[in-house]
Amino acid sequence: MGYHRIFLLQEFVLVNPSLMKPLRQQNRQVISYVPRVEPAPPDHALKVEGFRDVWQLRGKYVAFVLIGEHFRRSPVFNVPEAAQRWAIQIRQDEDILE
Repeated sequence: MGYHRIFLLQEFVLVNPSLMKPLRQQNRQVISYVPRVEPAPPDHALKVEGFRDVWQLRGKYVAFVLIGEHFRRSPVFNVPEAAQRWAIQIRQDEDILE
């Protein structure tokens, strides 16, 4: 059963490319990471042996550094050494003695 090419052409006309949403917004502002303030490492977090500030959450590594009365949580890392380096850097930036 064949179709006439005029009928097929009409199907293409129904999809107007100018009405399609672009893949991304061109002038979208880049959002930088802001560390979360946590009351403490969560109960389900596992402390990683050999590292002072590193905890394991959902198979990834996160550092918690006590600053004042709150903990600052790091971004998620794939290796515990990277999380500990983040914690050391935060301690230096905040001039935390200990």
